[in-house]
Amino acid sequence: MLLDLGLPDMDGVEVIRTIRSWSNLPIIVISARSEERDKIEALDVGADDYLTKPFSVEELLARIRTTQRRLSYMTSEMLTAGSVFENGKLRVDYAGGCAYLDGQELHLTPIEFKLLCLLCRNVGKVLTHTFITQNIWGQSWDSNMASRRVFMANLRKKL
Repeated sequence: MLLDLGLPDMDGVEVIRTIRSWSNLPIIVISARSEERDKIEALDVGADDYLTKPFSVEELLARIRTTQRRLSYMTSEMLTAGSVFENGKLRVDYAGGCAYLDGQELHLTPIEFKLLCLLCRNVGKVLTHTFITQNIWGQSWDSNMASRRVFMANLRKKL
């Protein structure tokens, strides 16, 4: 997604927060806001990159290529790590993006599925809040510990 922070109906930072609550869609911010604090805020809430106006088309295309390379690497890493995890009645199909409990498909949000995959890849380990946050949201998302707990509680209920 290419996102301008100066939107008429909603601030772009709020758009990023909303998208990050349910998706890992790559977000490249394009903005006239060039203050360091604006860049830091957008990146801290979940933007993957930040480009200040004016910019060249060549630079934008290079940043898109970088994002595509990162996505390709993450996808291939997920597939090489083993495409299915099984533990008791739980079966997680990483490649298919599905999880099953006792043969019944679990209806998980994208964030819940990412949490489950992270937990499955780290069976037997204690995971810190920081580790979970960095692996799910990609940065320190300190602004809302309560919502992280809600995601985890909802996943526990479904399991």
